[in-house]
Amino acid sequence: MATGDVRSEDELGEKWDRCLQDGGIKIAGSTAVGFVSSMLLCKRPHAWPLTLGIGIGIGMAFTNCQREFQNPYLLFGQKLKVVKKDTTTQEA
Repeated sequence: MATGDVRSEDELGEKWDRCLQDGGIKIAGSTAVGFVSSMLLCKRPHAWPLTLGIGIGIGMAFTNCQREFQNPYLLFGQKLKVVKKDTTTQEA
């Protein structure tokens, strides 16, 4: 196997890892925003801002994961490795 070859199961594993990481960040961030808004806007904390924040975080994470799996050739914030072709040999 060449050094540039990536197995499909490794690529799929990386996609799942990115989705889970993104989901955790989105859920935690939107839950924190829901908690802060609940503390600022209400006299006593309610559960609905937290639930709304969790739902919004799950929705954003699901959309990002869906895009990641359905559009594998679009690159959003991923690193590209540029490979230069040898142009010294020309066909006559």
